[in-house]
Amino acid sequence: MTLYMPLFRSCSSLRPLTQLHAHLVVTGLHNDPLASTKLLESYAQMGCLQSSRLVFYAYPSPDSFMFGVLIKCYLWNHLFDQVVSLYHHHMGSQLTQNCSFLYPSVLRAASGAGDLVMGRKVHGRVVKSGFSTDHVIGTSLLGMYGESCCLNDARKVFDGMVERDLVSWSSIISCYVENGQPGEGLGMFRWMVSEGIRPDSVILLSIAEACAKIGCLRLAESVHGYVIRKDMAGDASLNNSLIVMYSQCGYLCRAEGLFENLIDRSTACWTSMISSYNQNGCFEEAIGAFIQMQESEVEPNAVTMISVLYSCTRLGLLKEGKSVHCFILRKEMDAADLDLGPALIDFYAACWKISICEKLLHLIGNSNVVSWNRLISFYAREGLNEEAMVLFAHMFAKGLMPDSFSLASSISATASAGSIQFGQQIHGHVMKRGFMDEFVQNSLMDMYSKCGFVDLAYTIFDKIMQKSIVTWNCMICGFSQNGISVEALNLFDEMYFNSLEINEVTFLSAIQACSNLGYLEKGKWIHHKIIVSGVQKDLYIDTALVDMYSKCGDLQTAQGVFDSMPEKSVVSWSAMIAAYGIHGQLTAAISLFTEMVESDIKPNEVTFMNILSACRHARSVEEGKSYFNSMKDYGIVPNIEHFASIVDLLSRAGDINGAYTIIKSMCLPIDSSIWGALLNGCRIHGKMDLIKNIYKELGEINTDDTGYYTLLSNIYAEGGNWYESRKVRSKMEGMGLKKVPGCSTIEIDRKIYRFGAGDTSEWLMKEIYMFLENFQSLAQEQGCDVEFYSAMYGTGMFFEDYSVYSLQKDSHVM
Repeated sequence: MTLYMPLFRSCSSLRPLTQLHAHLVVTGLHNDPLASTKLLESYAQMGCLQSSRLVFYAYPSPDSFMFGVLIKCYLWNHLFDQVVSLYHHHMGSQLTQNCSFLYPSVLRAASGAGDLVMGRKVHGRVVKSGFSTDHVIGTSLLGMYGESCCLNDARKVFDGMVERDLVSWSSIISCYVENGQPGEGLGMFRWMVSEGIRPDSVILLSIAEACAKIGCLRLAESVHGYVIRKDMAGDASLNNSLIVMYSQCGYLCRAEGLFENLIDRSTACWTSMISSYNQNGCFEEAIGAFIQMQESEVEPNAVTMISVLYSCTRLGLLKEGKSVHCFILRKEMDAADLDLGPALIDFYAACWKISICEKLLHLIGNSNVVSWNRLISFYAREGLNEEAMVLFAHMFAKGLMPDSFSLASSISATASAGSIQFGQQIHGHVMKRGFMDEFVQNSLMDMYSKCGFVDLAYTIFDKIMQKSIVTWNCMICGFSQNGISVEALNLFDEMYFNSLEINEVTFLSAIQACSNLGYLEKGKWIHHKIIVSGVQKDLYIDTALVDMYSKCGDLQTAQGVFDSMPEKSVVSWSAMIAAYGIHGQLTAAISLFTEMVESDIKPNEVTFMNILSACRHARSVEEGKSYFNSMKDYGIVPNIEHFASIVDLLSRAGDINGAYTIIKSMCLPIDSSIWGALLNGCRIHGKMDLIKNIYKELGEINTDDTGYYTLLSNIYAEGGNWYESRKVRSKMEGMGLKKVPGCSTIEIDRKIYRFGAGDTSEWLMKEIYMFLENFQSLAQEQGCDVEFYSAMYGTGMFFEDYSVYSLQKDSHVM
């Protein structure tokens, strides 16, 4: 059989190998273990999976080595799930037990499939089989945990390794760098050097990448200097990494200088320079470099074309991008490439050629998860949530295993669509796979928060052991957006007093929570911390401060923050207009609106909502009508909230017929907010005859707004129509709706307390009555209308009309 070994080595294509296989069958040598193994291995290296399977299963008793070669064949063809299935199928037999060379392949398959649970099981069997000291298996475990973003597990494996060779050090350094912890990677590099291990060019590639991510020119120059001192400057891959390193550090001129000094510019070198131009926003220069590359007769590869497509995408060059696509087809490059296909989809999606994207996905998406990710992400980003969810379902139906990017994008689309059932199905899949990726966990928290299930979001938050600042921000924001502002501030305080990192997003969510509560003292404290902590105050924070101070009753400070803003967006102007409106200063609101328009800031829907609200607070009907009618002059079509506001304004002013005329002229579906505004006006002004005329329309309203049903029931009861009143109440009960009890919020010694109607907590009532008694004394001293105060106090109206009060132990009002 040894005579045939040179023949195997000479088989560089499939045809001679097939001929050799036929000859071995004729001579009966195909059953020789060595011949079968070589045939299996040769077919596997050529990617002929079917022929490899035939050789394996035709052999009477394949040994463990042949089994290992077959597994590698599946692995080389990226059939990760099949590798895992094959491993499970044969694991029970004596043949495959205690074969250490199987584990690296299975671990790589588990990593490729994103199956962390499977990877952990294989790790357990490695330990049980006594192979935990094998440095090859140990390096494979490092790679598996690194690709699964489990850095703590990777570090435990590394620390437990008896023998650490250069490959092991390279793996752990790469784990840290590729998972966004370049500082830790550099720390491991310093440890490696202190151990007397000399780095090679492979490790220096990771170190150059770490320096690029940190963006430190001094470190970058040190690495470059080391490369020159150790005579590694001739390494083409290392030179390419140095070019990218300098460009990512913001020193494009250094990258250009290094590129110009290279004598032999390979395809990779040109590609690195084009990529560097893209990273620094020089997209036209990138295309120019590609043209020079063509003139130099250097053949581009798929990576080059990805960079050029990115340049066309950012410049919006549809014609040029199509030319690049044609070039790819002409050069017979594989559009199903893991990166080239997604780049094409990115380009056409950016140009809104969705039909072309879907055709490309149909052609190349059978095994390319990244291509699916790009289109799902585009749909989610552009608000096409239903399309994103459908595409994710199709991807799953094809048997493609979604990764963290697929999952996070789909969860984001689910959150925006409010489809809690679909989101829970994805969550179940995540739990089944044991997917602990932080990106996915944060997306799930955001989804549950946006769908109103904050308790489920907090359950996820509470189980995360290593919480990043993004995780904290996600939970604080979730509480704040759902009106659970006390809990949001409690989390903020926990972050602050535990000296955790706090950024602009954290402060923004905390300010919004104070705004919801009307918690002025806490808001001032947070404002102070923003100033002293050195956090860069931006447009969003300034606007949130304006909103917070105005809602907490401090209009003067809100005005001060607004006036001090270096730049003002339409949101900022709208917030200040709203501030004047809720304080009843219509003249100031109108003046600010005029100033905004004169500053060439175009008002939006929210601006008009706020100015209409200001008119409503001031009972100014003519101004309200004028602004409502002027919306079309700015190209704004009134939405349901604008109609509800103008109807409420007219109804409260007694112009019931005018309000009803506007309702009948609406092209939008009329919801409970519109009818509720009209009903309230009818009730105030005793226009019960109109309610009888629109009785049918009122009965057809289906909503979960308990306020609407309560108002309608009360109106029927006041008119003596007890049958209809009970009918409305029964409808509420049948829908499972209950009237939401009102509550008030009180601040005592800089702490927020809530209480509702009928709350007789002993400590609570004591504080409330103490405040009221002192407030009455203060009113008498100031010469206020004590009878009016007493009437409010006696009827309990005081606490119904106002929601937030600040109390101090010395009883003076803040």
